[in-house]
Amino acid sequence: MALLLMAEGLWWTGAIIPHIRWSVDASFAHADVDPKGVLYSDVYFEVENEGSVPFTLTGISADIPGLRFLPPDKGREEQPDVTVQLGDIGVLRRRIVITDCAAVPHQPRPIRFTYRTWLDTGSAEVVLDSGRLDGPSTSLPVAWQRGLAGKVCNEAVDPEWS
Repeated sequence: MALLLMAEGLWWTGAIIPHIRWSVDASFAHADVDPKGVLYSDVYFEVENEGSVPFTLTGISADIPGLRFLPPDKGREEQPDVTVQLGDIGVLRRRIVITDCAAVPHQPRPIRFTYRTWLDTGSAEVVLDSGRLDGPSTSLPVAWQRGLAGKVCNEAVDPEWS
């Protein structure tokens, strides 16, 4: 019984499974093309530690058609991980390559985050909040990845779009 209470206490404090609030803001994304002609954008992920122990975010990945996360690039000063203290917010920048603008799904898709605490390592799949596309008579949800791809792909075709 004592072991169960201790494990439950560690879980609620975030020592085993961190309590994290995730967000991404695609509105600041813009189209870039690398020297090889690859279309990409930088995306900033904000993570807020709502638990009571620090955690280190060690990786981001996703299985989203039309998009591919690139590993951190030291030449671009991209940090491989970020440690977030109690009540703090950490930001991790990643490049996302747009491999096929039309293939990016309209339905929200999960992102996998890997993390480390003083006690354990683990991963979590998170479906980030979607935005809304307001029309003259209706408002439709737009998955963050579709909004990002639309903005970047449109800007790549016509820089005046942004």
